[in-house]
Amino acid sequence: MAAKIKRGDKVVVIAGRDKGRTGEVLRVHPDEGRAVVDGVNQVKRHQRQTRDREAGIITKSAPIDLSNLAIIDPKDGKPTRVGFKILEDGRKVRFAKRSGELIDG
Repeated sequence: MAAKIKRGDKVVVIAGRDKGRTGEVLRVHPDEGRAVVDGVNQVKRHQRQTRDREAGIITKSAPIDLSNLAIIDPKDGKPTRVGFKILEDGRKVRFAKRSGELIDG
């Protein structure tokens, strides 16, 4: 199946502890069906000291399930579903089903 959410997309969380929060997708793990979103699903981890970083408790973004994310419509900024269409020049692009606006392209 084609990827509806890609790295760099602006998304909003539609379910779970961080419902309503927005952020940019940093990484997508399509085989696991999860994505890491900047500033969403923050967890605290104990970090061992290494040569590069100091020991302590750090806060980082954990992966969140793709079903709990929705792309933000480029036209009005509200959550939307994603569809695919093939343009006249043969490119396959994503579009927002809410407004019909192209997401990438």
